[in-house]
Formats: sequence, C-alpha cells, structure tokens
Amino acid sequence: MNITAFKAYDIRGRIPSELNSDISYAIGRAYAEYLHPQKVVVGHDIRLSSQDLSDSLVKGLIDGGAEVIDIGMCGTEMIYFATSHLKTDGGIMVTASHNPKEYNGMKLVREQSRPISGDTGLNDIRDLVASSSYNGPEHEEFYYEEKSQRYDIYDEYAKHVVSYINKDNLKPLKIVTNAGNGVGALLLKAISAYLPFEFININAEPDGNFPNGVPNPLLVENREATAKAVREHHADFGIAWDGDADRCFLFDEEGKFIEGYYIVGLLAQSFLLKEKGAAIIHDPRLYWNTVDIVEKEGGRAVESKTGHAFIKERMRLENAVYGGEMSAHHYFRDFSYCDSGMLPWLLISELVCSMNRKLSEFVADSEQRYPISGEINRTVKNTKQAIDTILGKYESKACNVSHVDGISLEFEDWRFNLRASNTEPVLRLNVESRGNSALVDEKTKEILTVIDSLS
Repeated sequence: MNITAFKAYDIRGRIPSELNSDISYAIGRAYAEYLHPQKVVVGHDIRLSSQDLSDSLVKGLIDGGAEVIDIGMCGTEMIYFATSHLKTDGGIMVTASHNPKEYNGMKLVREQSRPISGDTGLNDIRDLVASSSYNGPEHEEFYYEEKSQRYDIYDEYAKHVVSYINKDNLKPLKIVTNAGNGVGALLLKAISAYLPFEFININAEPDGNFPNGVPNPLLVENREATAKAVREHHADFGIAWDGDADRCFLFDEEGKFIEGYYIVGLLAQSFLLKEKGAAIIHDPRLYWNTVDIVEKEGGRAVESKTGHAFIKERMRLENAVYGGEMSAHHYFRDFSYCDSGMLPWLLISELVCSMNRKLSEFVADSEQRYPISGEINRTVKNTKQAIDTILGKYESKACNVSHVDGISLEFEDWRFNLRASNTEPVLRLNVESRGNSALVDEKTKEILTVIDSLS
C-alpha cells in the first residue's frame, strides 16, 4: 500500500497514484484500529475526488467497528466543530486545502478535536496502512447506510461562530468575498443569515475544477480579483479563503492585501480588550508587533513552534484565548483550540463597526512600526547546510539566537527567521525591522544572496 501521502501534519498526495479509494478505505480501517472509536465525524471539500474518497473512508471506518456521522460537503473547521459539539471520538476531513486540483488529502483529529499529527498517532496509522491489506467483510450497501448517519450541522455551526460577536454592535457593512470556488461560500451562506451585512460574492460556486485558479490567496497573482471587486463596489473590506476555508485573508477598503502577521496583532488586541491578562500564542517567524501589542494590552505573549499541532498543544497548556500564525491560521480557545477561517473576519467586522474605523486604520501603525519582507521561499540542495551557513555568518553579531523553529536571530533594529519545509527541500525566510523598511530590503537581499550561492 502506497504511504507517500502521509506528511508531518496530515495526509496529502496526488490522485490516484498516492491517494485513491483503496488507500482511503485502508486509512479508515487503520484509524478505527488505532483509536477504537465508537463514532467518527466525516466530511469532505469540493474536489472532484473527494466524494469517492469519503465514501471509501466511511466504509473503512465502519468495517473497523465505528459508526459514522457524515456531515457531507463542508469546511475543515466544521469537522473540528462537529467533533467537539457532537462529542464524538474523532473526525476526518477529506481535503487538500489550497493544493492543485490533482491532489487530495485528509486531516485527522481525535476526541475534543485534538490533532493527530506525526508524533501523536499519524505515523502509527501510516504503519498500519502499510502493513495490512484490510480485506474487509463483503457487506451490502444497506449495511453501510445503517452505520452511517447523515447530519446537517450548518445551522448549529453558524449559530456558534456568530455567538463570538455582539450583534448589537454591527452595522450594515458592504463586504467582498472570494471563495476561490472552494467551500467558503457554503459556510458564508449559513453565517450570513444572522448578519446585517451586504456581501458581494465572487468565485462563489463550489467547483473542483477550480476554473479561476488554485484557491490559494497567498499567491500574489490570485489577489487582484478580490482587490478589484473591493475597489469597484466601494466595499468596507474584502475576504478571500483557501479551498477548505480554514484560512482567511483580508483586504482593506482600498483593496490592499493585509499581511496575516498584522491580523494576528489586531485579533490579539481584540481579545485582550475583553479578557485582561490572557495568554496569546504566536509563532517564531514574525512576532515583534504581536509581542508589542500583547504587552501594551496587559496580556502574556507565548511563543510556539510553527504548525497547527504545536500551536494547539501550547494553547491548551497555557489556556490561551487566541493563537495566530502569520500564514493566516488563527486559533481560538472556545473553538476547541482549533483554527477557523470564519471567526477572524467576523471579529474584525465587529471592531470596524463598534469603533467606527476603517480596516486600514487598524493596521497602519503596525505596518509602519514593524515592516516585513513577507515569507520568501528558496529551493536548496541541502537545507541543513544552508541554515548552518547562515547561522555561522550572523550568530556572532546577534543579540539573541533561538532554535525553537529553524533559526531566529535578533539584532538591535532587525531580526529574521529561517526554517526548512517539512515536506520539500525549501527554505522559508522572514525578516522584520523596527520601523525601517529599507533595512528589511537590505538584509533580505543579503541573506538571499548567501542562500542562492549554495543552490
């Protein structure tokens, strides 16, 4: 059985060579054998292969002794919500998030929506898949129908996420949304019934062919459609989601893309206004702005290694109210410590309404005080050698050196983080400074010159 689709945090691979109905069935059997769950929630995104993979997964789970609650086409965060809300023993989402259409995958959680990643069970499930053919009993279709319950959880989910804001504070905003032909529009439809906003929706039709490009708003070429619609409709702000809608990206009233880093600081501030002294989790890539805001608001900033499994674990340890990554993953204590692509823009819409300010005004000071390079990727032959070379060049001049995630070196006026990808020979560089964008450009070019000489 091919197990190359098993990655550090989830399952993701090409269809059908790395992931197909046979492998999906085996994953269901292995998940059931590993966790011995009584009930498991299953859902899937809009990819052309997702329904077939989901059906095979359900059969594997049932043959492994579990009952299934099938919530159908949904966003990843709805699996997190359903697993906790329905008090099941686990959940599996069939999705490849923002990957091209020839890919698919799965995200796995156990009870209370706790993530299953490489060091918390995913490798064990992988080994079970690799070692067993799982020739299950020849059940008739009606048997699977008896053991699998269809459940529409959209309204329960919508009521829950809307409960995070005070609807009395809301005003009739005009908001542009771009679902990238993923599932975001389905989630928005359920939520919008409880909101006084006017939505201008583009690329809203769920379509696994992705006729308007890969649903990844981090790609610069994918941003203009949202920005243009914001300008044309004179909207208050814009939102774009990735394919499974667990990340949202924001555009201000002029259509300018706002880096996820600054949204982390803004959301941290919004929570600390409501809960003084709370803990806020941030990742090591960029954090000066976040720490500055958290400390000014009387909160406690806590660093965690990058990645959803690490963030969620640290949030539980610290009882953190909120955690944010610059990559636009935002985590919430009262959402089972999980990430959501709907809660960030809902909370920001409340801020825009209650404080009667434009979105650009909320982040302008942070953008000026802490300019950044944006994450830059470089393919190299040997990531460890490249990191060691950069460390050797800069370590002696640094005020502080951290190895929490890759290397983070801090100087008086600037800092950088350099880390290796978990899945490919790629280095990811982030640089920030204290109010000096020219210094960011200078140091970014300087570091990249060294990296490129090693390629």
